[in-house]
Amino acid sequence: MTTVREPFVRRLRTALLGTDRTALLFLGNFEVEQRWGGDELGLPKVALSAGDALVNRMDEFTLLLAGPDDYVLLKDAPDPGHLAYLESLGVGLPHLLITDQQDPHHTVTQDALLSPGLLARLTALTGSVAIFPHGVSADEEQLAERTGLTLAGSPAATCKAVNGKIYSRKIATELGLRQSTGWTCESIAELDAAVEQARGLLEAGRTVVLKDSYGVSGKGLLVVRDVARLEQIHRKLRRRADRSGDQRLALLVEEWVAKTTDLNYQFTVGRDGSVQFDFVKEAVTENGVHKGHRMPAGLDQRQLATVTETAGALGRRLAADGYHGVVGVDAMVDPEGGIYPVVEINARNNMSTYQVGLQERYVPAGWCALARQYPLHLARPLRFAEVRDALGPWLLSAAGDAGMVVQNFSTVNALVRAGDGPADGRLYGFLIAPTTDELMAMDGEIADRLAAAAEGARP
Repeated sequence: MTTVREPFVRRLRTALLGTDRTALLFLGNFEVEQRWGGDELGLPKVALSAGDALVNRMDEFTLLLAGPDDYVLLKDAPDPGHLAYLESLGVGLPHLLITDQQDPHHTVTQDALLSPGLLARLTALTGSVAIFPHGVSADEEQLAERTGLTLAGSPAATCKAVNGKIYSRKIATELGLRQSTGWTCESIAELDAAVEQARGLLEAGRTVVLKDSYGVSGKGLLVVRDVARLEQIHRKLRRRADRSGDQRLALLVEEWVAKTTDLNYQFTVGRDGSVQFDFVKEAVTENGVHKGHRMPAGLDQRQLATVTETAGALGRRLAADGYHGVVGVDAMVDPEGGIYPVVEINARNNMSTYQVGLQERYVPAGWCALARQYPLHLARPLRFAEVRDALGPWLLSAAGDAGMVVQNFSTVNALVRAGDGPADGRLYGFLIAPTTDELMAMDGEIADRLAAAAEGARP
């Protein structure tokens, strides 16, 4: 396994296509796990929510990953003020393509498939552009088929198989990697056995967690602290199986272990089976939900070696199963400094993937960075110009300075509808400072200023 320092987007093209001369069409179909896991039986599903509309506007993260010769497909045009700001930072913006129409509850791919004008424009790019989605599902395969564009990455069936948490646990077991105590449940019979084992953990005062194999962002995850609750869930899943006659399941039961730090690391598996380690970052999470990343991860040499060696072993194993593309792995540091190197494998881009271009352009050697989301409660849409004025000197103005880059602005107004009353949005920022103390002080100041700007957007 080699570590390569050339620009990530060039390395990505070469790994996936064998050349860096073919442009990529970046497609931000976030939470693709919902498509992969749609027919899988795990914990009871949550109904469609307004939050889907916000997640679907995360498509704008692709703007700062793509190169100037690449294409980005979005559900709606970005705020012109945000684009102007990025250009003032020297960002070479990619070519923008917008869907003909957009349904807030559709992914960008689903909107694209319903956009005849866009499909015609994409068809005209055949031979010169390859589709690079956040993750490959049947939707992206259909888009490639209807436009004639090459699909960069593995087929949807391979991506789905590799991305499942059951796969992660089995592969980690096969490779002899450290894991928490746990059991995979691909049938009700396996669940029965796992519950019997987990009952002993709970009676000993420990905690367990049930995980959907295709859960994402804290969805499909249930922490259980007593036997009565475990048995209640067990009965519910058994009743569902008895009513339907379907004994299948896609669930994990694991011990909820102590940790001090969540980690996310990434490697890329090339078409030729090569494995390139990209990075490791500290993941900021809250109740299993991703909130951001801190850089650098602060690992010592022994911990870093564990991560990089695991990445190499996993990459070779995934390549043997026919996978090529970006891989993100969640890991943990225990209170004694030991590493759980595989909590789950993600056969897709990760939130951390979209930070690479910003790191390459704006984070000087030895400096610190923080990627995080700021919640905003709005009664009307907020323009980028208002955010720019509110942030003042804390908005990054040039490479080599301290400040924040607004990484995604479309999520600010994704849920705000005229006459519907207040709604929650998110602004995603990437903060840069020489030291951790300065970074945290900046974060606090920015949070206060954004809260004030949101207050100004209320009646």
